[in-house]
Amino acid sequence: MISSPIRPRRRPPWLAGMLLVLCLAPFRESRAAEMASASDANPDSALARTLAGIPGSPITLDQAVALALQHATQAREAGAGLDAARGALRRERGVFDPELYASAQKSHDERPSASPFLGSAGVQSDESRVAGGARMRTRLGTELDLSLGTVRLESNPSFSSLNPGYTTVGALTFTQPLLKGFGPSARKRLASAEHGMLAAEALYDDATLAVRSQVEQVYWDLYAAGRDLAVQQLSRNRAAAFLKEAELRARAGLAGPVEPANARVFLAEQEQAVLDREERLDQVSDQLGSLMGRRPEGGSRFRPATEPPGDFTVEPEDTLVARALRDNGVVRAARQSEESARALARGARWDALPRLDVFGTLAANGVAGTGHDIIFGADTLHNSATGGFGDTWDQVRKRQYPAWVAGVRVSVPIGFRQDGGERDRLRSEAERARQQRLAAERALEERVRAASRELRHATRRLEAARGGAEASTEQVRIGSLEYQAGRTTAFEIVRLRADLAAAQQRYSQALVRAAKAVAELRRLTGAGFPAATHP
Repeated sequence: MISSPIRPRRRPPWLAGMLLVLCLAPFRESRAAEMASASDANPDSALARTLAGIPGSPITLDQAVALALQHATQAREAGAGLDAARGALRRERGVFDPELYASAQKSHDERPSASPFLGSAGVQSDESRVAGGARMRTRLGTELDLSLGTVRLESNPSFSSLNPGYTTVGALTFTQPLLKGFGPSARKRLASAEHGMLAAEALYDDATLAVRSQVEQVYWDLYAAGRDLAVQQLSRNRAAAFLKEAELRARAGLAGPVEPANARVFLAEQEQAVLDREERLDQVSDQLGSLMGRRPEGGSRFRPATEPPGDFTVEPEDTLVARALRDNGVVRAARQSEESARALARGARWDALPRLDVFGTLAANGVAGTGHDIIFGADTLHNSATGGFGDTWDQVRKRQYPAWVAGVRVSVPIGFRQDGGERDRLRSEAERARQQRLAAERALEERVRAASRELRHATRRLEAARGGAEASTEQVRIGSLEYQAGRTTAFEIVRLRADLAAAQQRYSQALVRAAKAVAELRRLTGAGFPAATHP
């Protein structure tokens, strides 16, 4: 015989309602506070309190940028590159600087006599030489040398009419290349160094703007990460409150055991999400600290003290592209690198030609000394000349005894392989620099247009994210009321609360996305993009 199952006695409806009221009475205050905190989306008072409660060392955007410009390795490396380029330019300019030179020597010489006119005691001479002058090379390749030299000779031969004697020679010597070594060839390294320094200056400017842009973007990421953490903490707190409500409803018999189970799963997910958001906040804070070269006080984390800008000046894309192509540091450096390569190629084209030099010397001589009589057989030759270095200098200055030399030198290499190969190499290097410049310009235009579109859509994107957050908040409010009335399930409430957290995080990203686009445009346009207005 099969017995019928024993059915539990049903509670009267009025008894279930009374039990629910009694169980939910302690929970009403926390539930009311939660519903009040969920009523506003941008931002509500609960979110503001949670944000303020996140520990960290506050820092403004201007402070972060200033510290990064002082300590960022990228900016300091670019500064070192600029100093090196200045040194290279100074070195190449020094090639054309005048050079002073001087020399002095004294010598003594004794030789046996080999002539009856020199006597039998041999020849002894003491000679002193002093020379000096200046030389330089011009940017046309001309080599100039202005010199003045004096020789004082004292010897014992009886046929020396001047003893001691002074001989002075003044000369201006020049060499002018007409083919190889002329003009562009002579100044090719200087021209290359000049363009190299301009390129280094452009790269330094770009590195400074890059550091500023990177700091701004990381700073806004830190702002978004902090706001996401606050949203996640609120979601975790609401999940805990919802679990209490589901457990009370289950005890009152108004819900099955699956309702608290769903609430516990949702709370566990929110607890893990809080840890993930906290780790993300610490990670971004460490990234900002690395850029600034310092750690937060107390070893915790940095906390942004500047709100994202709320007003932007949006210019036409073509205007931004034209400004970027004109002022962007990377493109300017690419142009100067191309010009540097072209300067070397122009010089190599002249160096591949044969050498044809015109040279010449304009000189003047001067002679003076102490005169001596020379006895030659029965004749005595009188030499009344007397004087010193000053007399010889006057003779040179007045060109009493002029001299000149003029000539041409030709040198033709057989095969032209060495200089011709260098010309071909440098011509190819110039073409490669041109292609790199074109690639930089195209990449820059693409990035400027993308950032411009992102900024142009920023207002609409922010409004859409704000509307989505407000709509999700309203959905949670209505769903909570329906859940209390028994017209929906805990699973639906969990889904709605997850949607609310995601909507709030999308709103955080929309808040900082426009600010990051402004920072990127400011760098791409060489700081020519109008600064944003902070609220």
